[in-house]
Amino acid sequence: MVSAVLIIALLLVSLPAWGEQPRQMCQVCHPVHYAERGGCPDCHRGNPSSDRKNIAHAGLIPGKYTYFALGDQPHVKNGNRLIDQYACRRCHVIDGRGNRLAVSLDVAAAGKTPVELAGSIRRPAEFMPDFGMDEARITYLLNALLAGSHRHTTDGGGPVAVHFDTARKKSDVFSIKCGSCHRLLSEKRGALGKGNIGPNLSGLLSNYYPKTFRNSEAWTVRRLKSWLDNPRTIKTGARMRPVILTGQEFSELVDILKVEHAEEI
Repeated sequence: MVSAVLIIALLLVSLPAWGEQPRQMCQVCHPVHYAERGGCPDCHRGNPSSDRKNIAHAGLIPGKYTYFALGDQPHVKNGNRLIDQYACRRCHVIDGRGNRLAVSLDVAAAGKTPVELAGSIRRPAEFMPDFGMDEARITYLLNALLAGSHRHTTDGGGPVAVHFDTARKKSDVFSIKCGSCHRLLSEKRGALGKGNIGPNLSGLLSNYYPKTFRNSEAWTVRRLKSWLDNPRTIKTGARMRPVILTGQEFSELVDILKVEHAEEI
């Protein structure tokens, strides 16, 4: 009887007062900071109810990736500039905008740790360009991705399946006429092309592709046709040769390059 009363007393002492937040076990090892912004998991995720490191740190966001939670930070601004510079939205949905040619980074950032995402940037998947980013740029980029993911936990569509059938020789017009120099992810035919000499053409006929036609203009069907007819009439120093296509072949190429739900350009 005495032991039961003692146990109950100890439990009552350990419980927080009415209206008081329970103590977070993170504070056993880490000093409190930015307390006005809420609890530890509001910025870092993790499991604050456990003092076992492997459980407490599950899904943890390290400090350098948590600037996104502090409001309008230079880290997020720099990261958004990099997203535009590298045209990440030509394949990915980021902060609710972008083409759905590859995994939504809003969804990925909500389900994976920044360490995992950083590894994907350092060692890109097949058909993802190797941007050669240093650690500072990766940190900026991930802060921007986490900020966008915090606002958009879903991209509004189903999972994106990318087909990397590169072993079998393909007979589509892109693979035959363009694939020796270029690659792209397409909605209808998956990953196409094997070349790395020319730029990656994923999302070419969408608003998210870099404006690299002539004088910083967006690519359109009409401009693509004039480029293929003779690139040097557009850029004098172009090294690409003319690509001769029949009307049917050009229509097939445009169909491959187009992205569903992309704004008409």
